[in-house]
Amino acid sequence: MSSSAGPLKESQRLGWIDAARGLAILGIFMVNVPAFNAPYFLYGGAEQFWPSSVSHTVQAIIDIFFQASFYTLFSFMFGFGLQMMKARLDEKAIPYRPVIFRRLIVLIGFGLIHASLIWHGDILLSYGVLGMVLFAFFHVKARTMVIWGLSMLMFLVIPLTLSLYAVRDYLGNNVNYQAIESAKDNYGNGGIVDIWQQNWMDWSYSNSPANIPFLALSLIPMFLFGMAICKKRWLHEPADHLQSIKITWAFSGVVFLLFKAGPYLVGNPEWMQLLQDNIGGSASAVFYVLSITLLFRTKTGERIVHPLTWVGRMSLSNYIFQSLVSFILFYSVGFGLYGHVPPLGSFLLVVGVFVLQVVASRAWLKKYRYGPLEWLWRSLTYGKKQPLKRKQTVAS
Repeated sequence: MSSSAGPLKESQRLGWIDAARGLAILGIFMVNVPAFNAPYFLYGGAEQFWPSSVSHTVQAIIDIFFQASFYTLFSFMFGFGLQMMKARLDEKAIPYRPVIFRRLIVLIGFGLIHASLIWHGDILLSYGVLGMVLFAFFHVKARTMVIWGLSMLMFLVIPLTLSLYAVRDYLGNNVNYQAIESAKDNYGNGGIVDIWQQNWMDWSYSNSPANIPFLALSLIPMFLFGMAICKKRWLHEPADHLQSIKITWAFSGVVFLLFKAGPYLVGNPEWMQLLQDNIGGSASAVFYVLSITLLFRTKTGERIVHPLTWVGRMSLSNYIFQSLVSFILFYSVGFGLYGHVPPLGSFLLVVGVFVLQVVASRAWLKKYRYGPLEWLWRSLTYGKKQPLKRKQTVAS
């Protein structure tokens, strides 16, 4: 048994886990591009500024199947990964706290750079900071993790939804026209300093102290659900837990459709947004990861979703690459398309870039063990330069 800490060996990887991460990267990109391209996600007015029926249909599809579904899926996988790392370190009798702490600190560093220089919608900083909370849960039972996660979700959703319902007649789509014009001017016409200043204003707006509890009570439950599934080993040994997986898959699918699509049957009222995002979004994340797991159990299903594994194995590098592409395409220092790409254009752009990422990720992994940022993250986490280049070219 090795007595030194190190990253997961290639032979130990679970293909369906990598594929789920790849799917999460696609879904996050689908939501991020419209927010990268225009200020309406933050400041309202999307339906007003994109008034066509095609735009509304695309926005509804993204809202139902992507919005609040994939950052939650990525959160689930984040918790799963940390619990898996902890278990591997325990097997080698290596103290897990210093290693996982360094891993989170490095992630915070990535997040600070990404959030301040590239994209105000960064999730890495939030994951790194809120991930510190998980040190309090590594030794509790899986059942306790689930109870804590559900309790946090209910504490967030139930009282606030009841409050919003009580004032539903006074709710409306408030549009901050001044903020919209400022964003259009700075991102679309400003210099690099103007872009960074606007990025800071947008980050401060979306990460105001009042929003921190909402963020924490949305992400931490999914971390805990991922940790619990890892402890139960459902995704390590799906054949041994197939009945439980299928029951949970069916239940989460029903809750997903009920809370994500159901509101559209009654006009998608604003007071239902928390239910839609936090309950429906959490259920959809579980549904997606279990769907990938079940697909991998058939030859046809595995062939269909296997390309996602290449993107998932380089999830950090691909996530940052997506932001860099968006920065260049939309902001004035690049092609200056900010505010000019409608929802259908965003959708097609995401599909096109993601296909390129699949191809590029496969080509990279034929020559290298990890993505470039994954290699740096691992080297800093374990305090030792990790081997990057493969000794020989192998098929992925």
